[in-house]
Amino acid sequence: MDSEAQTEYAAFEEKVKRTVYIDNLSPQVTESVLRTALNQFGSVTGVRFIPNHLEPGNIPRCALVEMDNPKQAKAIISEMSNYPFMMSGMPRPARACAAEVEMFDDRPIKPGRKILCRWLDPNDPDFKVANKLKHLTKKHAAEASFMLKRQLEEEEKLAKQQAVTLKANYKKFEMIESVLIDGTARRLSRRYEMNVRDA
Repeated sequence: MDSEAQTEYAAFEEKVKRTVYIDNLSPQVTESVLRTALNQFGSVTGVRFIPNHLEPGNIPRCALVEMDNPKQAKAIISEMSNYPFMMSGMPRPARACAAEVEMFDDRPIKPGRKILCRWLDPNDPDFKVANKLKHLTKKHAAEASFMLKRQLEEEEKLAKQQAVTLKANYKKFEMIESVLIDGTARRLSRRYEMNVRDA
């Protein structure tokens, strides 16, 4: 039984080595977007979004991406560390680092590891420390939630600006194309003695 547990944990550790943790993701980034973006480094064998329980709707902000081998995972980390990596037109670059064992909620129990849990008595010296950690965690969660809300607002604003600019450019191209097709450009060029070349 012990041998089976060791074999299972060894296989899990190999999986961790070929997995990349990616964060700073836009809510618009889906599994297919991630796969398309990272398939250039090799073969993506699995994508698991880590839900954000601080915000309604569990908007994914980070993901664990499993590659075919550790070399491909290292290539992704190296590329994203050295150059801004934009995904699906998102306004901020994604970040990548090596996955760690603690990031997997389905990780097997490490052979030989024992975890002891106990209730703390209010008179216990560790009780005050645990209470401080609890309040600090709540404070950090509130700050992170506020920052995330601001970031999403900025992102939505930028996305709207991009959509307006794209629409305006599309209208310009449509107008130029119609002027060239109906001969207006040639007539104007003759009138003002200018040379106009069709693109």
